[in-house]
Amino acid sequence: MSSRSTRWVRAGKVAAAALIAILAIHIFIMRPWYFRWGANDSDTYKLLPGDRLIPTAVHPSTRAVTVRAPASSIWPWIAQLGQDRGGFYSYTVLENLFRADMHNADRFVPEFQDRNVGDVVWLANRNRYGGRGRLIVAEYMPNQYMVLISPEDADRIRMGGFAVDFVWAFVLDPIDANTTRLIVRSSGATPDWVTRSVSSRKTRAPNGKPRPMSEMRPVSCMTTLA
Repeated sequence: MSSRSTRWVRAGKVAAAALIAILAIHIFIMRPWYFRWGANDSDTYKLLPGDRLIPTAVHPSTRAVTVRAPASSIWPWIAQLGQDRGGFYSYTVLENLFRADMHNADRFVPEFQDRNVGDVVWLANRNRYGGRGRLIVAEYMPNQYMVLISPEDADRIRMGGFAVDFVWAFVLDPIDANTTRLIVRSSGATPDWVTRSVSSRKTRAPNGKPRPMSEMRPVSCMTTLA
């Protein structure tokens, strides 16, 4: 083997080792950190509102932060989520690169506080993307939680099924009278062909433990969508 070939082989081995190292850092360090930003084991493994809607969820993301305020002071900001209300308090420059027409509120607006199961939460201007940029309120309890799902999943649940697209839950967990844990969980389901094969409801909780069959039914509040 020539010296040039030897150098190429050596460079290839170094590149392969570097790639493996990068993948390992992503899988074992960055990905768990990103999917559990701010969340402890209690936040990550507890059953939250919305979990029963998507029993085939894989790799749910749970993020959390402790807020020095009572739940009643935090809730108005959650209630007014939506492009047509208070925005999502995120990076509007990035959101608007995708023509979301997002504007974030810097105060809570009284007329944006009313929500009900079945309401639409807009992710982008309703006149963009053929009106498809929206989610539906699936579960809602003032000062406690709001759960959002896709319109298609809302139809599935109305028919007695489960969500297979996406569930996004905003949960307030009071620690004491003046301190609250804000937990945000997003869950996606397994592919449709896997979902259809789970006829025996062999589903698992976020901690990997089997869930009781009593927990595998859609919540009754979704019947108001019918």
